Amino acid sequence: MASTVDICNRALQKLGASRIISLTQDSVSARACNLAYESVRDAELRAHSWNFAVKRAQLAADATAPLYGYDNAFTLPSDCLRLLPNDHTEGVYTADWKVEGRKILTNEDAPLEIRYVARVTDTTQYDGLFVEALASRLAMEMCEELTQSNTKRQLAAEDYKQTMREARKINAFEQPPAEQATDSWITGRL
Repeated sequence: MASTVDICNRALQKLGASRIISLTQDSVSARACNLAYESVRDAELRAHSWNFAVKRAQLAADATAPLYGYDNAFTLPSDCLRLLPNDHTEGVYTADWKVEGRKILTNEDAPLEIRYVARVTDTTQYDGLFVEALASRLAMEMCEELTQSNTKRQLAAEDYKQTMREARKINAFEQPPAEQATDSWITGRL
């Protein structure tokens, strides 16, 4: 599997820039990769629900309830980048919660079951298409600093879009279609 340096080198290869040995080496390419890698990785994970990054958790209620509006507060897991809807299949499920800061505010009782996109830092867990998408996104983000070429930036953006189309298609094949909730108004008419 690809390491962080491998992913950065793939991005640099897309730009025609010199490769690196480590993120801490003293070169323009390494400094650009070091600056961009973590924030671009987290943004890419948050923007899409990659199957390898989806986790489930049961949260205990915080000792202190919210000041008003909700009965309970739950602290998000430290690796949570984005909450996902739960995949309940029994009828209509509407989550009555709100995220404020690193807390979920809700009237539901503990334990609160959640699904979320996690911050995955272990590159051996990454899907091959995520590696390619991350490298493309890094290339797009670092292009101006490393090449000063608008043409290369446009090519990097197109490469990223194409990679994401393929990744979304493959990711969708691995998930069954979501069951549509039955509305009482529709069933009442039948």
